[in-house]
Amino acid sequence: MAYDPQNIFAKILRGELPCTKVYEDELTLAFMDVMPQADGHTLVIPKESAEGILDISPGSLDAAIRVTQCVARAVKQAMQVPGILIAQTNGAAAGQSVPHLHFHVIPRKPGEPLLMHATTLADPERLKQFAARITAALAQAS
Repeated sequence: MAYDPQNIFAKILRGELPCTKVYEDELTLAFMDVMPQADGHTLVIPKESAEGILDISPGSLDAAIRVTQCVARAVKQAMQVPGILIAQTNGAAAGQSVPHLHFHVIPRKPGEPLLMHATTLADPERLKQFAARITAALAQAS
């Protein structure tokens, strides 16, 4: 399947749609999920146009994985949780809802239910608060 340049993440990368940014470099972008499964749910995407993990160049994949690890550490610290769920799906049959490679970084606490994927829009002000905490944790790690 060919990459769809009109997917929501491609539009975010082009600046056509807003996002609550946590981190950006020349190869990646990390931002708050607008329909989070838990408070602090963050997405990491490569800037390369790739639908899934099988379609991306090794260099961009390496960058995305490195940033995912850094963001996961920052989310864990900022959200004060003992665990982090990292999720990445490929293709609609696997549950991928946006056809652009992305990694979910989801804070986890024992006994806390995981909300359904892509069902409820979060309050933008709460997302900004979480983003500020995560960005501060990233800055501390640098």
